[in-house]
Amino acid sequence: EVQLVESGGGLVQAGGSLRLSCAAFGFIFDDYVIGWFRQAPGKEREGVSCIRTSDGRAVYADSVKGRFTISRDNAKNTVFLQMNSLKPEDTALYYCAAIPVYRWTMSWYDEYRYWGQGTQVTVSS
Repeated sequence: EVQLVESGGGLVQAGGSLRLSCAAFGFIFDDYVIGWFRQAPGKEREGVSCIRTSDGRAVYADSVKGRFTISRDNAKNTVFLQMNSLKPEDTALYYCAAIPVYRWTMSWYDEYRYWGQGTQVTVSS
């Protein structure tokens, strides 16, 4: 019943852009924080950005500040990640995840409750 479905990944040249989407199903969207995480081969999973759906409060990892923008469309239960000025080091499998807002401490180590299947982003040099 509960699903997070990512889309929008692909292959892009360095300096290019992609927009990822995360569509949520089966829970009350406005009661959650939605985060984007990524994992590259041989590396630990890292937080990229997250957004509190109720008011749009956003958090970004230092590595993507100024290049990525997270947003949401509450009417569509969807969160977006606009990725500009992409670098080869952005290459990873990108996941979206959800945590109840009352459990959120603004830490990337918070225990997100629901996870999507991931969408691959590959940036060529």
